[in-house]
Amino acid sequence: MAAFKTLNSQDIIISPLEVNKGFHFEGVTNLTSSEVGIDRYLGTNSTYLTNKNSTGEITAEYQVTIYNSIKQLYYSNYLSSSNGEISNFATASFNPDGTITGAYYSPNYYNFLSSDLEAKRYFPTGSDETIGVISIPKNLYGDYIQPYSFQYSCESGSFIDDGEGRIKSGSDYVGNIIYEHGIVVLTGGERSGSFSEDVITNFVTSSNVTCSFSSSFSLYESQYKCTIGESEFNFTQNPSIATGSNGELRDFAYQEYFTPYVTTVGLYNNQYELIAVGKLAQPLPISKTTDTTILVNIDRQ
Repeated sequence: MAAFKTLNSQDIIISPLEVNKGFHFEGVTNLTSSEVGIDRYLGTNSTYLTNKNSTGEITAEYQVTIYNSIKQLYYSNYLSSSNGEISNFATASFNPDGTITGAYYSPNYYNFLSSDLEAKRYFPTGSDETIGVISIPKNLYGDYIQPYSFQYSCESGSFIDDGEGRIKSGSDYVGNIIYEHGIVVLTGGERSGSFSEDVITNFVTSSNVTCSFSSSFSLYESQYKCTIGESEFNFTQNPSIATGSNGELRDFAYQEYFTPYVTTVGLYNNQYELIAVGKLAQPLPISKTTDTTILVNIDRQ
């Protein structure tokens, strides 16, 4: 048997719950397996699109696409700056009627910054210069990679994120990490003039690698507040309360101390379909003097 009561909007609270999970991979086979799917790419600033590798595949065009995509998405506001900071603002003229003439304000692009500290977005623009890119799939990083958690080592050295969207090798800034996209870019950074191209190539092609990071994923918890008023549901619907052929109540049901107990809470939709069931750890007596509130928590993505 059951008793029903309608929940109002104030009885439902939805709150986020952030959960994290750490990942650690060793060796390129584990890193790039179908179950993991972390990809590594070279990007090249080149106008020659017909280079072929040893198997005859055309690769340069793909590398140029990677280079240009990374430049546009994450570095477009920094290309004319020599210190990895946002370029100087262009000047615009504001007319009395509210219109604007002249150059638009710069920066004109959203480059997915991680903080308002110095961005250190150095980017190589010389002919045939290269960048290294690591792409972590969303099913691993969730909403974003946890700052300070990314670590990567290969024959080129060790690389970590500084928690502000920058990749460091030792004390030098050598690239950037876009936490919300799972993208790591090795550019050479402050060492771009003396940064060996072999370091970037090895960053992408090395088979002796270790990679670790922590993901962040938001779950949403729905809390339903089921309140039984002091004057509600004060009589049991358990059929065992009746006895005899005439359905007479048992003697204890007439006692002042008698009160029904709650054992199960069910949640129904507007079509009166049961969609969730909550079992109490032990039967809960309904108070005759105060309201009884049962909280039902349901996690959802």
